[in-house]
Amino acid sequence: MRHVLCLLPLLVSLACARLPEVQANDNRKPGGTLNGDTLVLRLVVQRARWHPEAEDGVHVDTEVFGEEGGPPQVPAPLIRVKVGTIIKASIRNATADSTLWIHGFRPHPAEQVDDSVGVTPGETKTVTFAAGAPGTYVYGGNLGIFGDKEREQLLGAFIVDSSGAVPDDRVFVINVWGEDADSTFYRNVLAINGKSYPYTERMSFTTGDTVRWRWVNGSFREHPMHLHGFYFTVNSRGTFRADTIYDASQRRSVVTEAMTPVSTFTMTWVPDRDGQWLFHCHISHHSTAHYGRLELPHEGHMTSANPAEHMAGLVLGIDVKAAPGWKPAARDNPRTLRLFVREGSKLGRAPRAMGYAIDHSGAVPTDSLTHVGGPPLVLTRGQPTDVTVINQLHEPTAVHWHGLELESYSDGVSGWSGNPGHLAPLIAPKDSFTARLTMPRAGTFMYHTHLNDIEQLSSGLYGALIVREPRDPFDPATDHVFVMGWDGFNGDGNFMLVNGDSVLAPMTWRAGRKHRIRLIVIGAGGRVRTTLTQDSTVMKWTPVAKDGADLPMPQRVARPAEVRNMESGETADFEFTPPKRGDYVLTMFMSDTKAPTTQRIVVR
Repeated sequence: MRHVLCLLPLLVSLACARLPEVQANDNRKPGGTLNGDTLVLRLVVQRARWHPEAEDGVHVDTEVFGEEGGPPQVPAPLIRVKVGTIIKASIRNATADSTLWIHGFRPHPAEQVDDSVGVTPGETKTVTFAAGAPGTYVYGGNLGIFGDKEREQLLGAFIVDSSGAVPDDRVFVINVWGEDADSTFYRNVLAINGKSYPYTERMSFTTGDTVRWRWVNGSFREHPMHLHGFYFTVNSRGTFRADTIYDASQRRSVVTEAMTPVSTFTMTWVPDRDGQWLFHCHISHHSTAHYGRLELPHEGHMTSANPAEHMAGLVLGIDVKAAPGWKPAARDNPRTLRLFVREGSKLGRAPRAMGYAIDHSGAVPTDSLTHVGGPPLVLTRGQPTDVTVINQLHEPTAVHWHGLELESYSDGVSGWSGNPGHLAPLIAPKDSFTARLTMPRAGTFMYHTHLNDIEQLSSGLYGALIVREPRDPFDPATDHVFVMGWDGFNGDGNFMLVNGDSVLAPMTWRAGRKHRIRLIVIGAGGRVRTTLTQDSTVMKWTPVAKDGADLPMPQRVARPAEVRNMESGETADFEFTPPKRGDYVLTMFMSDTKAPTTQRIVVR
């Protein structure tokens, strides 16, 4: 008994030292207490234990926000008020030895860039301010930890609603935590509302629903967010300082919307087909098992038929049920073709060379692979097409028809696409899968692998998918496609390929004719900057489409021929009529690559 009594102080000490558990914040319940027109918010930053995957799985111990008397949360507690509200927020720094720098506690829009307020260890500071204009904003803090560590779990959503009824919407915040585990592996936490796929919230809808989402990038990374199978409308875009709510002429339909660091956007969409779908970051490092997990998975995860194993990180699963009386659209007299997935001898810097071959005649291609990637797959709007994918690799693969509004089973995510009990398989070596495509609109799209993404993408498994109008044939003389990808993956810097090559042969264009330039970005990551010049002078072109959808007419105006930030999973179309004969240069540079790729254009 004496020994037990001696141990009691130690046991009490250990119990007291145990860190509180982080609660994943689904952003359904706003923080604080409303007293008349004033929101009283009492926040504390403390060290806590965060399980971003399974509740009994791996964890990180880190500093997070919470409300006084409540659980610590990732993301930070939701601040949501109506316009005209005064916010009185106290922030207590319960950390032992780091000054907390808080941001975003101010009216919006804000003129100054830096609004930092320091809170020393043990100190509490109170700030009082008006909410400002309606919009979606970001607030949070940091503890001055930078360098080789990412600590972006201390950010949350700050929403100001208009004076009317609060909209029926959902709020999603992206948070990132990361550091080197050793010289070969970077530990990532890539979370949506505090969880990483497959532990993110499963979204459920019925065909015909109107879905309203607010997205907050509470990280310092970029995230091109891609919706499978449907278009969504972008209703606003915001930064750390201000939000721009679009009128009808500014709203665009997209399948991928790129989020810059600490930015926001709002979206609406209507699921008109049943099945299982995805919304995810299109940067492969943010949505695949090898880089999206807190601990390094075994290699078998990359080619597993189980989506919970080959995907991770910034992924939401979506389940759409059919409304009573709903029926899929009829598909009459489909066109048929075959798409071969191939691998050949090493061609460039990538360790492997992969590509696609399209067959219209029934013959199996036997020639050697001469370039990576796939040829443009040209389809016709309104003509159903069945594409049988034949896998000639020595490993499984899958093909995603990026941007097409098709049936779920054909979408190309093995073990996920389709409905429970009827899910699309991975395409095993020497096996095949027939995708049933529908093309309700003409435009610029792409097809690419959706398995072992980084290796297969950087080896060449992607291609352009062009949907033409029935009476408007695709004319390579005036219709020019540029598909930008990686030539292998190297952590010290990558190399860019355009249409499967790094050195492009000159093109000859006809003078006096309108040319359509179709840009497609499908690298595993990295922003692309594209410019069209003559004698170092930037030309003018007219943007006409984004992600295969026509832009609103007010946006289809001539502007400098420069695109600064296209991300993976985006396409953009421009019209250009050369003002005179001579040499022009299209320069394409991807931020994660070592050198630009140039296309010389001779106009005669």
